[in-house]
Amino acid sequence: MENEGQPYRGTEPPGDRLSRLSAASLRINESLDVDTALRAVMDSARSLTDAPYAAIITLDDAGRVEDHLVLGFEPGDVERLWQTPQGQVFFEYLNALTGPLRWGRLEEFTGSIGLAEFRSPVTITAFIAAPILHQGARSGTILVGSDEPGREFTQEDEETMVMFASQAALVIANTRRHREEQRARAGLETLIDISPVGVVVFDVKTGASVSFNREARRIVDGLCDPGQQPEDLLGLITVRRADGSEFSLAEFPIARLLGSTEAVRAEEIVMAAPDGRSVRVLLNATPIRTGAPSGEGEVETVVVTMQDLTPLEEQERLRAEFLAMVSHELRMPLAAVKGSIATLLESAGGLDPAEMRQFFRIIADRTDHMRELIGDLLDVARIETGTLPVDPEPAEVATLVDRARNVFASSGGRNHLAMELEPDLPLVLADRQRIVQVIGNLLSNAARHSPGDSVIRVSAVREAGHVEVSVADRGRGIPAEDLPHLFRRFSGTEMDGSGSGGNTGLGLAICKGIVEAHGGRIRAESDGPGLGARFAFTLPVVPETEPARRAARSPGDGQCAGTVLVVDDDPLALRSVRDALSTAGFRPVVTADPEEALALMAEHCPRLALLDLMLPERDGEELMGDLFAVSRIPVIFLSAYGRDEVVARLLEQGAADYIAKPFSPTELVARVRAALRRVGEPEFPAPAEPFALGDLTIDYAARSVTVSGRPAALTPIEFDLLAALAVEAGRVVTHDRLLRRVWSPGKPGSLRALRTHLKHLRRKLGDDAANPTYIFAEPRVGYRMEKPDAPEGGQRTG
Repeated sequence: MENEGQPYRGTEPPGDRLSRLSAASLRINESLDVDTALRAVMDSARSLTDAPYAAIITLDDAGRVEDHLVLGFEPGDVERLWQTPQGQVFFEYLNALTGPLRWGRLEEFTGSIGLAEFRSPVTITAFIAAPILHQGARSGTILVGSDEPGREFTQEDEETMVMFASQAALVIANTRRHREEQRARAGLETLIDISPVGVVVFDVKTGASVSFNREARRIVDGLCDPGQQPEDLLGLITVRRADGSEFSLAEFPIARLLGSTEAVRAEEIVMAAPDGRSVRVLLNATPIRTGAPSGEGEVETVVVTMQDLTPLEEQERLRAEFLAMVSHELRMPLAAVKGSIATLLESAGGLDPAEMRQFFRIIADRTDHMRELIGDLLDVARIETGTLPVDPEPAEVATLVDRARNVFASSGGRNHLAMELEPDLPLVLADRQRIVQVIGNLLSNAARHSPGDSVIRVSAVREAGHVEVSVADRGRGIPAEDLPHLFRRFSGTEMDGSGSGGNTGLGLAICKGIVEAHGGRIRAESDGPGLGARFAFTLPVVPETEPARRAARSPGDGQCAGTVLVVDDDPLALRSVRDALSTAGFRPVVTADPEEALALMAEHCPRLALLDLMLPERDGEELMGDLFAVSRIPVIFLSAYGRDEVVARLLEQGAADYIAKPFSPTELVARVRAALRRVGEPEFPAPAEPFALGDLTIDYAARSVTVSGRPAALTPIEFDLLAALAVEAGRVVTHDRLLRRVWSPGKPGSLRALRTHLKHLRRKLGDDAANPTYIFAEPRVGYRMEKPDAPEGGQRTG
């Protein structure tokens, strides 16, 4: 397209123009760098047209702008123009041209295409735009411009630009191809360098190594002397192949040996240094021929890959040790079981009941040990296959830690546990059984590596969106080099000389699998040998909602409705009782120490206690009296001594029941439930919200009562009476039921005492027995209170 006006210069001889084009073509081919080549194209375009300004825009295969460069403008001017809407439209218009464009004034041109507001950083009096086409496809646009008044580009300038643009298209295509090849080469080199397999390239003619990747250097460095380079070692290495042949690389360079044969696939060889150090590798070798990819011609180089088999050998060694350990762990209990059974069969008539029970205990204990070992093996298999069953639900961290502590104590753990749980921890998403298993494994691991009289600390803190639970000891500690391997299967670190049996080396691997199945992370820390260790894992936090918190608690958790205290110095009996109660949905708190029982009683507020009659240092009968002094709960005795006079005496002193050993889990659970039904809890557990009826308000949690906003000073029995009636508001509570709920089995109340306390209670509430507002009497039956939303009515007698 031409515009009116006088041309700037006359017609140029064709020979001169071709000469200048040839020189420009040579200049733009001097570099394969894209940026350098594009600048050379612009500079040559300015030289060919005597123009002070030039710009070039290149497009990718999808037609999107890839590069845009300018010459002659101030830095930043064109960039600001490019970012304006008018600039975008202007350049898009130029990139859409199918042929060259020549115009006298830029402002007139932009006005003609509807871009009257377009402003160039400099005044352009004339310009030429030529499309850059490569193999028929648009790859960009080149522009030149002049700011001389009256200057116009000629038809010859336009033709020159078109011819030069075709040459520039080839240059741009070549530089792009070179850039892509360089990127691909760099990516391939990086991939090879970080590959876990060693890669070495040999020159067949010289036998010298051309390149080593990082893993290949690591493998060979293990055979090098200090300061020796891998290339220098190659001539000293002796190679032993799988067929038994052995040769020195000084005599037969590996490149020549492998280059004269077909490709080598997965051959095990041993490379040995002169001092005897050696490494076994799995070797592959592929010859690269001059006729590639046709596969014809001479071999130029050989690509050798080496996989270090040392880790696999170590894994096989650990696996063999593990299988030997498992065999040992199974043979020992099997021998004990077989010996006990043989003794029972051969000498059944000559054994007294105590001896027979001891043999039965041995059988039960050893079979439990084998069951646990098999369970660990199954857990590891499920973790490896991703089929470990995990059912997370809202749970309280304190409950999980407490259960793990009870399991640890009932399993014979002697270490004192110090609990450091942050107050008001949020609920976590956890499979209760599995997380208790994790904490129990960490406690057992800490005890195994610590003195029996040392303290193990269990902590829990909130961190961002999770809760971190940790177990710390002051035992043997862990060397820094062993920390990364602790959670691996068959880890020799966990199985090293602890001096105690039963350690399969699977516990920490199982912990890792369970924690990660919950979406958490587990780690180990230690300052070094002799300085103890700390294991910590995280669990995700449940978004705090009141329904979720209540669902995480046992029914009536405010009164510890599901908790049962178990005191027995027999570890086997303690374990069986704990398992039976847990399976039935109770929350067992177990101990073998009667002195600890009172502390557990105060801490956990159990609904019921199971006591062994014969305990060390004090008997169960005495312990029952101490428990009654703390709380009025039913007590069931467990004992092998079933004399009638003993049973009668215990029942007279307030025991709820007596179970003779041995007993079945079904019988135990049935008797526990029957005792709880007789007590009447927790059919109607105390609500979390206060009770309000008229001017009367009862705060169960604070054990406080107000009437018309004034506090009522009630005795403990008076409050318990009022709370028992309020909990069952709208129902008649019988005299017998009130006596059982308010008075303890060891100190039973009477109907006269009940009426006396109710009389005092009514007086403090300002309640008239003849015309009651709060407490109504049902003659010869019991008492009741109205529901807060129910109308008053019923018998109003005292």
